[in-house]
Amino acid sequence: MTVRTRFAPSPTGMLHIGGARTALFSWLYARHFGGEFVLRIEDTDRERSTDEATAVILDGLKWLGLDWDGEPVFQSARETQHVAAVEKLLAEGKAYKCYCTRDELDVMREAQRVAGQKAMYDGRCRNRAEHAENAPYVVRFRSPDEGETWVKDLVLGDVCFPNKELDDLIIMRSDGTPTYNLAVVVDDADMGISHVVRGSDHLNNTPRQIQLYEALSLPIPEFAHIPLIHGPDGAKMSKRHGAVAITEYREKGYLPHAVNNYLARLGWSYGDEEVFSEARLIELFDLAQVGKAAARFDQQKLDWLNGHYLRESAPADLVVEITRLLEGDVSNGPDLVPVIASLQERSKNLLDLAEGARFFYQAPMEYDEKAVKKNFKDGTWPLLEAFVVQAEGLSEWRGELAHGLIASICEAAEMNMGKLAQPVRILVSGGPVSPPIDLTLELLGKDESLERIRRGMASLRSVA
Repeated sequence: MTVRTRFAPSPTGMLHIGGARTALFSWLYARHFGGEFVLRIEDTDRERSTDEATAVILDGLKWLGLDWDGEPVFQSARETQHVAAVEKLLAEGKAYKCYCTRDELDVMREAQRVAGQKAMYDGRCRNRAEHAENAPYVVRFRSPDEGETWVKDLVLGDVCFPNKELDDLIIMRSDGTPTYNLAVVVDDADMGISHVVRGSDHLNNTPRQIQLYEALSLPIPEFAHIPLIHGPDGAKMSKRHGAVAITEYREKGYLPHAVNNYLARLGWSYGDEEVFSEARLIELFDLAQVGKAAARFDQQKLDWLNGHYLRESAPADLVVEITRLLEGDVSNGPDLVPVIASLQERSKNLLDLAEGARFFYQAPMEYDEKAVKKNFKDGTWPLLEAFVVQAEGLSEWRGELAHGLIASICEAAEMNMGKLAQPVRILVSGGPVSPPIDLTLELLGKDESLERIRRGMASLRSVA
């Protein structure tokens, strides 16, 4: 059997951590078995579905590298097939038209509440013959009254649902549009989906869908319901825990490999390993290792993984993203590759790295006030003047020569190197932190370095 999985988001909101993990697990399972992963946009809720949400979902999946096979399928374009399935069930007596009004349903539920019964449709329209002419109706699936429906879940195990607890599901609304449970069954069957991987919040839908598969004589896929993600406090994941759109992680400087690695470990494990390349995830992933308990989101672990991948990345692989984050033209500054290399070890994320690189391409217009107050004294100016004069005389500009020049000037003045190196750093970068001063000066180049130092000296002296 060819494994064929799908990710079927509704474009009524952003793609969040939970949805991204579902997509990842589904993608990994398909790729592990050399199968196919397809994307279906479930846009049948026309009032709430938006093109913007669809674009964010597609962008998020592309950023994570979760490529799908074929073109995305839009559920709204398959209404003809959905309606045909409803008509088939009606013709075979497996579904019926329900003419109950809202008031009638309210009275029924209130009577059930008073009697201490579960609120559910009582099937009163199953054999209803009389109704007002042209009265609106919905179509309900005739659920079995007796027996049990079993969900044989690859993660949660066998789960039993007594049929008497499942009332007659609406499969077509009064406006003629099919409902989710009917549409998803028809679509999964037509698309040849072999395994449905989704969140455990869908588990209660599954017995109803199994009954529909059976009534329509369609093959039933295997199901894997993944436990939900909770925050560190054990509560359902929310924005305060970091449940933002997956694309926001890109804007915050996270690497897609780090996010994928972290999401894979939210509920799945392979021994005590924490770091997995994409190839190794595909090699090892199986639903059998997915736990039954809710996973807990750990921001510190995500940050740790991101730092690991940032340090391990080839600088050239980060150029495009750093250029984007800098939001400007970097052609007038040094080559971005060595600048990135100089900052990787001390950066926590790409945003941090981009901020550290910014001064190489945008000369400082102001200087860190605390750093200036701490490092600029009366004796600082002669050191800076000596550095500018002697640096102008250097026939070549290399980091070790600039370092040696700073050392010799400080030695002659019987001061430690920091008395000159730190003021130079502040003048060229605007603040007290940069890569090593020799490397910083080499990357900036002689002309740019000296121009910044002169301009900074003039600016700070004018306000001293």
